[in-house]
Amino acid sequence: MTPSTPAVTPLRQRMLDDMRMRKLRPKTQAAYIRAVRYLAGFLQRSPDTATAEDLPRFQLHMVDRGVSPITLNATITGLKFFFDVTLDCGELKARMSYVHVPQKLPVVLSRLHAYAAPHLCHAPAGAEG
Repeated sequence: MTPSTPAVTPLRQRMLDDMRMRKLRPKTQAAYIRAVRYLAGFLQRSPDTATAEDLPRFQLHMVDRGVSPITLNATITGLKFFFDVTLDCGELKARMSYVHVPQKLPVVLSRLHAYAAPHLCHAPAGAEG
């Protein structure tokens, strides 16, 4: 007896083929499929039936759930691929917009700390300095 594998829908297979043709990495493919699956769960219907009104509602739903800006942008990228490449519906792609990701400022040492930092390191035993 062989274990049963879930059937792949024609729409998912078409998206998988589109991603393979463009040589997207397996992790990217998984992320894009996850984004479309997430949209389908939100809509409670096939993602190819999404309307221009559904996409901003989905984006607001993710924001309301506290999805991080990075995850939100990754999801939008997957959906833009789906609508633009797999469905050839560029007008729907335009309905989703990326969010600003705040940049973390680098740690800047004061002159005193920058001067003291090399002196705080201890040489290994037996090393001559």
